[in-house]
Amino acid sequence: MQQLQRVTVFCASSTKSDKAFLQSAYNLGCILALNKIAVVYGGGSVGSMGALANGTLYNKGHITGVIPQFMMELEWGNPLVSEMIVTETLSERKKILLQMADAVIVLPGGSGTLDELADTMANKKLGLYTKPIILVNQANFFNPFLDFFDKMIEEKFMLPAHRQMFSVVKTEVDVLQAIADAPKWENIAMDFAAF
Repeated sequence: MQQLQRVTVFCASSTKSDKAFLQSAYNLGCILALNKIAVVYGGGSVGSMGALANGTLYNKGHITGVIPQFMMELEWGNPLVSEMIVTETLSERKKILLQMADAVIVLPGGSGTLDELADTMANKKLGLYTKPIILVNQANFFNPFLDFFDKMIEEKFMLPAHRQMFSVVKTEVDVLQAIADAPKWENIAMDFAAF
């Protein structure tokens, strides 16, 4: 994990998801803090976001939130997180989350998490982001996404090599090793004849 100083974590703010997802997020925060890896996340105080922050802070880790102004006005920002970057838009938030990442970790989540994942993969496909993306496939949550990705390859909207843009692990315990083992991403030339 050479030069791994900071990771961005995409996760959810839902308070209604299974508690196992919250525990996984908390555990990930603990793991990152204990390994002296700084965390960047969406700045929320509840759901998996809040659990991630709690696990990080409980273990004296460093965490930075990135949150749009309108969410701060709705009091969605985490008051325990002292370093909070406030943006004007969701698009600006995504840009900063990606710019700050030595790796991206994606936990189960909803439409916001899916949007962040899709945006990150689009950037990686074009060579604008070349660092690891790790999906934590807890309880097989991402299986439908993986099937859909394979369908995009099958129908020639993506190249088979694009499957190497991300790695998949079962639990948060496997994340750091997956980052260490992630294949080096080389910008694949866009040969539209291959589609």
